[in-house]
Amino acid sequence: MDGRVHQIAVSSGGVPKLPVDGPVRVHESGVSGDDQADKKHHGGPEQHVCLFSLEVIEALRAEGHPIHPGASGENITISGLDWAGLARGQRMLIGDEVELEITWPAIPCGKNSRWFADRDSNRISYDLHPGWSRWYAKVLTPGTIEIGSSVTVTK
Repeated sequence: MDGRVHQIAVSSGGVPKLPVDGPVRVHESGVSGDDQADKKHHGGPEQHVCLFSLEVIEALRAEGHPIHPGASGENITISGLDWAGLARGQRMLIGDEVELEITWPAIPCGKNSRWFADRDSNRISYDLHPGWSRWYAKVLTPGTIEIGSSVTVTK
């Protein structure tokens, strides 16, 4: 499976995360310039980076939801991957340096309700709608990524 980085987004805490230009450093604790307002439920060693699919976002928009890349708190929006085929424990290489391991599907947060026409963010719940959720990943190998970087599922 091969894809591309469509957007990289960060915030000082909360959603939406806003797009950033240029190369961005992904380090052992996440994406440079990113923070979480609620560290009890977000971030930490199993949740360094949040990932989402451009195709899933586009499908949600086709259903009438006003979601967009970065809105639901993902750091990296990826295009071209078989999102429904991703699973815990898989690894992905982004660009030539950054290696991530997928850890957990991200539980929908009530703060994401505004991105859904019916205000029900459970539309991206892994338990209710497998293949439609965001994924958390931990950083195995830090490095630099940018928009257009290749994304390859390696394991």
